[in-house]
Amino acid sequence: MPRVAFIGLGRMGHGMAGRYLDAGFAVAVWNRSRAKAEDLIARGAHWATSPEDAAIDADAVVTMVADDEASRAVWLGQDGAAATMKAGTLAIECSTVSYHHALGLSRELHARGLIYIDCPVTGLPDAAASGKLTLLVGANAADLDKARPFLTPLSTTIRHFGEVGTGTVYKLINNLMGAIQIAGIAEGLAIAEQAGLDMKLVLDAVASGVAASPQVIRHSKRMAARDFGGATFTASLRHKDAAYAVALAESLLADTPVMGRAAVAAYERAKSVAPDDDEAKMIEIVSRPK
Repeated sequence: MPRVAFIGLGRMGHGMAGRYLDAGFAVAVWNRSRAKAEDLIARGAHWATSPEDAAIDADAVVTMVADDEASRAVWLGQDGAAATMKAGTLAIECSTVSYHHALGLSRELHARGLIYIDCPVTGLPDAAASGKLTLLVGANAADLDKARPFLTPLSTTIRHFGEVGTGTVYKLINNLMGAIQIAGIAEGLAIAEQAGLDMKLVLDAVASGVAASPQVIRHSKRMAARDFGGATFTASLRHKDAAYAVALAESLLADTPVMGRAAVAAYERAKSVAPDDDEAKMIEIVSRPK
């Protein structure tokens, strides 16, 4: 029976860890709060006292945490997973981290004989729980082949972009585009509301128009209804991802990433007001009348 250590049981990680149980893996879990693990433990997961404890005898360690700092801590910090991982073990990083962090972590884990798989994901928590994520992979082709049995339970699609770091590059592009679209639709709907337009007609026009995208369609409905319950992605996380993407853009592009910086600024405002609320709440920030 393959053994997986899963670290980080937030909105996405909890469902992902459950998928390994569904697939018959032996699963050890760790999270800062044990409460988020209780139902997984009831289903057969082993509760570990630290990432290091979780990684003992694991064939693969999978992490899904908030940012660079959390990623480094669970892999290389005190009681980090890498301390007890055997050479040849898969280190699968599913968190959205910065490009430079992904490269640096890969080098450090490779120096310990571990196989690093750059593997951020796209999809909402319901997709995580049902194994319908899209995985954005950066890895050596042979390493990806070794990792596939541990990726298949999580996903319906695996997109292999190239070597380590390329999966993170695309994830940051994806989330920056999302930030721009969501901030844009919030501003557009706010204008429509203050101008007195029929909002049902506006939403129909948005959904069927050339500016429509899955992000725009989903968030426009929720914004117009002021339906912010069941947050799937917070303003704080969107700000973090957009900031990582802009830092990457500034390292690669000659010109200033104007749209990216505008999105970071917009989410900086949202983060200051409601960091842990759903990102769709952006409309309440931009809709104040003059």
